[in-house]
Amino acid sequence: MVLLSAFSLMAYVLRMNISVASPFMMTELQLDKVQMGRVFSAFMLGYALFQVPWGVSGDRLGPGRILGWAAIAWTVATVLTGLLPGWLVPAGTASLVVLIVLRFLLGASQAAAYPVAARAIVNWMSPTSRATSFSALIVAMAFGSAFTPPMVSWAMANFGWRVSFYVCALLALALTVAWYRAAGSRLDTIGDAAAAGTGPAQAWWAPLKDRRVSLLSLSYFFNSYVLFMFVFWLYLYLVEQRQMGIMSSGLYTSIPFVLAMFFAPAAGIICDCLSIKYGPTLGRRIVAMTALVHSSIFLVLGVDVADQTLAVAGLSLAVAFLLCTEVAYWSASMDLGGANSGTVGGIMNMAGNLGGVVSTALVPILIKHWGWPFAFQSAAALGLVAAALWLLVCMEERKGAEPRAVAH
Repeated sequence: MVLLSAFSLMAYVLRMNISVASPFMMTELQLDKVQMGRVFSAFMLGYALFQVPWGVSGDRLGPGRILGWAAIAWTVATVLTGLLPGWLVPAGTASLVVLIVLRFLLGASQAAAYPVAARAIVNWMSPTSRATSFSALIVAMAFGSAFTPPMVSWAMANFGWRVSFYVCALLALALTVAWYRAAGSRLDTIGDAAAAGTGPAQAWWAPLKDRRVSLLSLSYFFNSYVLFMFVFWLYLYLVEQRQMGIMSSGLYTSIPFVLAMFFAPAAGIICDCLSIKYGPTLGRRIVAMTALVHSSIFLVLGVDVADQTLAVAGLSLAVAFLLCTEVAYWSASMDLGGANSGTVGGIMNMAGNLGGVVSTALVPILIKHWGWPFAFQSAAALGLVAAALWLLVCMEERKGAEPRAVAH
């Protein structure tokens, strides 16, 4: 689990470093904001499109191999991002095209991270600890979201934006080597575990026909709409609507992720305990619905309250509770998927990222025509829709279909 968590952390470091580097890159590479937006969009497109292919590959070939291959790919893409644009390739249009291709490849390779990690948890961990196990990945993600910007900013200020990419790539390479050294001797065993059970695994497209998977994915679509709204627009909301300073807004934006580092493990433990006592359907449902309802309530309160401190507190709790839902969603995808848990996780995460695409496009339109409060309040309503959909999701017992846990 330590290495899986490290993969989660590294994935966020590699995807966020360009956000911090973008002002320096735009100046040197002669790019404007619209062009840089296309570079960002290329990552999201690759990330969304390759969720299911990587999930299927993890189910068929084993998560050990697939995560290793993906890590090699994202390491290479990161090195080339610092090497090619403006150096080996001229600034301007040529660098723009190269950046779009490299960010698409980075997104495509990083799409393996969570669906394949979910499959690894199914293989290696007890079914009664799935939510707790996945919470470790959420803690790593939250840590990366909170602390990557200041760390990368320091590296760029002292050594330049290119060096920051090389350092990130070196860390990714070290993690890849550690992964192969730790998991390499068990890769064949992992493949055997994936086939364990009373019959052959379902065809990869079978989960697409499962109504429960569709409902879970639809709920995750709305859940991710709200989360991406925070990721992309919370900072600007604090600066423009709340008239907070740039430095203080940056600090306040990191608070929700710091809270999530403590909230997510607690949610994972509660989710597993409730699932043991009441069954996975009720256990996952209680945690997801409770967290979503609380997130929506704190979101509305945070937007409506006049006091700045209370506003930050409310919005921070809204994000922290929203991140708590991740343990319920992903453990549910494992329960539903069984031997196809990577595929189910890929389907669900693809839906979530599509929700993010809609969010990044729709939220600024809502802000322009109806203002910040309406944009946030409508997101809170969608959070309640996501919660209501959980009433229709049932994790039935899959006797004989669970792969056995592999001893460490």
